[in-house]
Amino acid sequence: MEPGTPKFRVMKNGYDRFAVDDAVDRYVREIDSLKKQLDLTSRQIQSANEQLAVIRQRYQTLVSELTVKEKAADDIARLALKEANTIIETAQKKEDAIVSEALTTARIILNDLSRIASEATEMKGDMQEQLSSLMGMLDQFEIPPVPKSEWLNQEKL
Repeated sequence: MEPGTPKFRVMKNGYDRFAVDDAVDRYVREIDSLKKQLDLTSRQIQSANEQLAVIRQRYQTLVSELTVKEKAADDIARLALKEANTIIETAQKKEDAIVSEALTTARIILNDLSRIASEATEMKGDMQEQLSSLMGMLDQFEIPPVPKSEWLNQEKL
């Protein structure tokens, strides 16, 4: 027989009983097979639904953990940035103080150097005057005549 509506041979008192019994047996087996298939499919669907529920729960847990970790990472990044800004600001203040102190020291050294150079120039001028005066005195200094050495070698007269 083909699938679909069965056709039975017509006999004297109705249809062929054996053909009908065969068809009924086949339908019973097919129904049993379909029930088993349906039962198996139902169990697979139930198992898949249970797995889906577990996966959804795990997903929610992971999302929650991820949210907490993202917040913690944001907090850490914010604190690190704040600390870095504080360090940079402190370093800039110290740098400004060091530069200011170096400029003040350089100014003092330059003032001292300028004063020393001025004093050295003045001293050089004074020394040149004194040297000129000494040269003049040396030029004016006359050596008295020395007796001739012959006189010294002569015997007493």
